[in-house]
Amino acid sequence: MAVNAAPSGKIPAGRLAGRWVPWLVIGLWLVLTVVMGPLSGKLSSVTTDKAVDTLPAGAESTKVAVLEDSLPGGEDNTFVFVYHRASGITDADRATVERHYNVLAKQYPPKVVASAGEDEGPRTRPSTDGKAMMFTLDVSATYGAPEAIVGPLRDAAKDRPAGLELDVTGPAAVDGDMDAVFDGIDLQVLLTTLVVVTLLLIITYRSPVLWLIPLVAVSVAALTSMATVYLLVKGFGIVVNDQNSALLTILVFGVGTDYALLLIARYREALHHHENVRVAMVHALRGAAPAIVASAATVIAGLLCLLVADLNSTSGLGPIGAAGILCALVAMLTLFPAMLVVLGRRIFWPAIPRFSTAVAEKPGLWVRLGAAIGRRRWVAALGSLGVLGVFAMGLAGNTGALREQDQFVSAPESVSGFTVLRQHFPELGGQPMTIFTRPAYQEQVLDVVKGTRGVAVAIPGQTSGGWADISVFPTDAPDTVAEYDTIKRVRTAVHAVSGAEAIVGGPSAENLDTEVTSSRDEKLVIPLVLAVVLIVLGLLLRAIVAPLVLMATVIVSFAAAFGGSVFVFDTILGFKGVDYSVPLLAFLFLVALGVDYNIFLASRAREETVRLGTREGMLKALSATGGVITSAGLVLAATFAVLATLPLVMLIEVGFLVAFGVLLDALLVRSVLVPALTLLIGRRMWWPSRLSRPVELPDGQRPLADDKEPALQR
Repeated sequence: MAVNAAPSGKIPAGRLAGRWVPWLVIGLWLVLTVVMGPLSGKLSSVTTDKAVDTLPAGAESTKVAVLEDSLPGGEDNTFVFVYHRASGITDADRATVERHYNVLAKQYPPKVVASAGEDEGPRTRPSTDGKAMMFTLDVSATYGAPEAIVGPLRDAAKDRPAGLELDVTGPAAVDGDMDAVFDGIDLQVLLTTLVVVTLLLIITYRSPVLWLIPLVAVSVAALTSMATVYLLVKGFGIVVNDQNSALLTILVFGVGTDYALLLIARYREALHHHENVRVAMVHALRGAAPAIVASAATVIAGLLCLLVADLNSTSGLGPIGAAGILCALVAMLTLFPAMLVVLGRRIFWPAIPRFSTAVAEKPGLWVRLGAAIGRRRWVAALGSLGVLGVFAMGLAGNTGALREQDQFVSAPESVSGFTVLRQHFPELGGQPMTIFTRPAYQEQVLDVVKGTRGVAVAIPGQTSGGWADISVFPTDAPDTVAEYDTIKRVRTAVHAVSGAEAIVGGPSAENLDTEVTSSRDEKLVIPLVLAVVLIVLGLLLRAIVAPLVLMATVIVSFAAAFGGSVFVFDTILGFKGVDYSVPLLAFLFLVALGVDYNIFLASRAREETVRLGTREGMLKALSATGGVITSAGLVLAATFAVLATLPLVMLIEVGFLVAFGVLLDALLVRSVLVPALTLLIGRRMWWPSRLSRPVELPDGQRPLADDKEPALQR
């Protein structure tokens, strides 16, 4: 059918003055970029991955870490050197181990203690099977961070007999290898995201120039967001770790590009009806901005729900992500439209949208899909739910917590060293716990710990600052359920010693406290996010049934995405569990970002329902938004998939799960399930609002709501 365009007319004087507005907006953004640019580069200087910064202040392991850092020698980094030979340690091997120890002990004073706990005698320890030797080296933090020390330590021990293998492991070595993974991750994520988004925009628009405009705008938004987060950290002490910094980049590029796609779709449509590009952009913003603002508000509200979390890294992501979304929103509704207006229609070359008094609407894929759903609504609804149900069955797979040693795609030396250590020194197979107690109770606490099941060795340490420390080695492997049970038993035992004020910490205790805190956060944050998003949807749609239906589809979609991803992690990729942070992060992103597409579709459906009725309104909304939602879903999925290129299992899991969930949401839930449910529910979908009956129009024509102003001469 044909749609009448707005008639041409003279330019009102007030509108002539508006020609300089786009240039003013661009100028203001240039000034802002110059000011914020230097600050964005400082974000990496305020990121931290220390457990003491990540865990809540009230966690027992946090108290131990704080106390340990405050005492002399407490800030030392502990490395464990494990030498092993399959045929057995030789005399030359023993001499080499002693020589290495003496050289390193002299090079890195002041504190070197024997792992066996002897106060006198040799500092190296042979294994009972005669195939390994080891020693522990405590290196002062004044020599540098673990990632800066572990390399030189390994190099210093390269001079050894042929066949004598060495693994440098221990808590500090694991931290060093973990930090090495994150070294330069921000730049890697940024460059990879730029490449991915560029390719997708070129494919989407098939234009040699148009793809560059949203890319420039979203890059400016990313730069501004990093500077804003830096200021938030300096001003309010928000915790930003390397993981959250990478997620900030992904979020800004993902949602910013989505907003650009939606606005360009409306702008291209308006250019057919308005000769002047500024008027066309005004109408495009009137149509797209409410949905974009509502989408951003929903995501920001969901992210800010993280502020109630106890885990500092989780609560910190709330304002960090919200700042990124806000910067993307402002940039894509001001800078991006201004750039499009200044460049005019030619930016769409070679497919330049032409102004015409009669614009033909050709039936396409989404019109045919809508017609098919209209004829087979029950089949579409039940079929979609069936597919989602099959994916959700994957939740029966391995959803156990991922151990710290299993976080790496390729196990570094520090991780393989733990396996060797446990093989030859089973009594020292777990990561050491650190207990602080009052000096007068050290012996009593030591006796209690030695009698606790699961404890292999308990070694009294030094006394200083009104505290005495005890090193405890569990018998079980690090970050296993058995080791965590031992930590819980030790805590229960030492807490029972009246007056000792004993507290238990250490790397595995920190991981246990992190897992427990994260589980508690899930139970608090997830219902809060659901409630907040539901309220936002209700206010936007001014209905009760529609928000409930849309939220139900989001939850089902999340279950399917999580189940399908667990199957891939477990069966195909061979991961040994799901990181404790993945469920909450994936839920937040999939619910908040998935609602984006609900808003894009439902807001257009509500708009069309006023004129066409529920059935035709939904089908019209599907045909109008199907292409842009699919494109937006592909771009957002691709940006999160960038995380899957990194060598850390946790980031791969988050990236794959969110990307898979976004694709499910855009291609199945929003394109088939929601339209089918809307057609089945009918006019009750918008209850109690009165949108169920189309407005009667003269001559059966549909007026253009955004044709109230005359077209302007370009």
